[in-house]
Amino acid sequence: MRDLQLPGRSTVHSTNGMAATSHPLSTLAALDVLRRGGNAVDAAVTACAVQCVVEPMSTGIGGDCFALLAPGGGPEVIGMNGSGWAPKALTAEHLLQQGISSIDIQSPHSVSVPGAIDAWDTLLRDHGTIDLDQALQPAIGYAEDGWAVTPRVANDWARNVAKLSADASSAAKYLANGQAPKAGETWRLPELAETLRTIAKVGRSGFYEGWVAEDIVEYLSGLGGCHALDDLAEMRGEYVTPISTDYRGYTMLQIPPNGQGITALMMLNILADYDLASLDPNGVARLHLETEASRMAYAARDRFVADQRQADVPVAHMLSAEFAAEMRAPISPDQAVTAPEATGPAYRDTIYLSVVDKDRNAVSFINSLYMPFGSGLTAPRSGVMLQNRGAGFRVEPGHPNNVAPRKRPLHTIIPGMCMKDGKVAYSYGVMGGGYQPVGHTHVLTNMIDFGMDPQEALDSPRVFHISGRLDVERGLGEDVMAGLAALGHEVGRPDMPWGGGQIIAIDWKNGTLIGGSDPRKDGCALGY
Repeated sequence: MRDLQLPGRSTVHSTNGMAATSHPLSTLAALDVLRRGGNAVDAAVTACAVQCVVEPMSTGIGGDCFALLAPGGGPEVIGMNGSGWAPKALTAEHLLQQGISSIDIQSPHSVSVPGAIDAWDTLLRDHGTIDLDQALQPAIGYAEDGWAVTPRVANDWARNVAKLSADASSAAKYLANGQAPKAGETWRLPELAETLRTIAKVGRSGFYEGWVAEDIVEYLSGLGGCHALDDLAEMRGEYVTPISTDYRGYTMLQIPPNGQGITALMMLNILADYDLASLDPNGVARLHLETEASRMAYAARDRFVADQRQADVPVAHMLSAEFAAEMRAPISPDQAVTAPEATGPAYRDTIYLSVVDKDRNAVSFINSLYMPFGSGLTAPRSGVMLQNRGAGFRVEPGHPNNVAPRKRPLHTIIPGMCMKDGKVAYSYGVMGGGYQPVGHTHVLTNMIDFGMDPQEALDSPRVFHISGRLDVERGLGEDVMAGLAALGHEVGRPDMPWGGGQIIAIDWKNGTLIGGSDPRKDGCALGY
């Protein structure tokens, strides 16, 4: 039990259903659905739609979605890859002929076709009890009538004024006199409300066909993009078989590539050979080993991970004990190793949520625009802020992640699920762009190796090695900084905290749910 004389929050406990999200309005929307008799899929889609309005820098209907669903809490787990593809006219040769050797994060070429709405619709039709019309109503209400901006959202909004100002349509919808809203102020998105109403009335075709699709394509074409109407009309997500690894008697599940979830599994495979439980969870030795494991796993990610429909990704090899030993071999407990630096995505704006209902259907759900406010490009009539997932491609013919027609880029967003004896132990995730595999590993080892409850696991301070530097949150003291530096790490303090997560644990013995919500965000866990 936590020290009640120190700052912090307790875990949330309930017997029926529970939702944990990074925004209070989203959590409340999910709980309302559960209390009305809806299931976890209904609640997850409803909650996510709300966040696409009230947390607009982190997610939107112009983005992508991944989900893991465990009906009845297992043993079957269903994966949904709702990530969009590049336009069929976009090739590396086309870009190179224009002198473009990497895709700019605010260019029309960075906009891959949004996959979220299709994924929501598919999940509701196949596993939900309500339709898009019902699921979108709370989001429509907030977009039309307004909502009060929360502190973390206000902070992130203000950090992106320059990006929003660069696009006249974005500035008109997301800034007032060139300024972002402050915490406590009310904001409305009437154009987005009209688009959501269209989708609610017509269904998924209300987004991928008709006036909304035309608005998106015309806008991007005018900026030099290669998008066509059939790129949207033919967009479909797909069910996938989760990949997994075992760690100290637990089975960790992730969506297979093109997502980076395999990176977290490789980290766990590396760390499985160390006695982490004997170490201080916030000490130099533990953080050093975690960091070194991440550097090895991220190098493998950048080398191999791509869209398996168009590239040969050696998943079995990457998850093998032999490859884990190969990655572990250079790691020393006494010195930071010289390792390849990660060159893939590293940004940190996303929403993750988890829902478990009274029947113990568990949903681990993530939705994102990639970077804050995605590409910064907003289709003018529909108000759809467009993602920039295409910036996750390489413009490098011959590389597995080279940009190509109808190909999906390397993706950062990863929902997680942890099983024990064939049942869900934790439905969890840690958002934050490239940080996510480290976040998944950190919170899981906090619980499994160090016995932390879900809230303690999320509260625990974090480090992340990025761009040649180990960024250490202020929750870790100068003595830890000095100890890491003595091992050869270049250390520093990040401007913002790393990630933000949610966890729902299922206590099968007592028949209860246990929730935690990351203090780095505005959200909360609630149950009934």
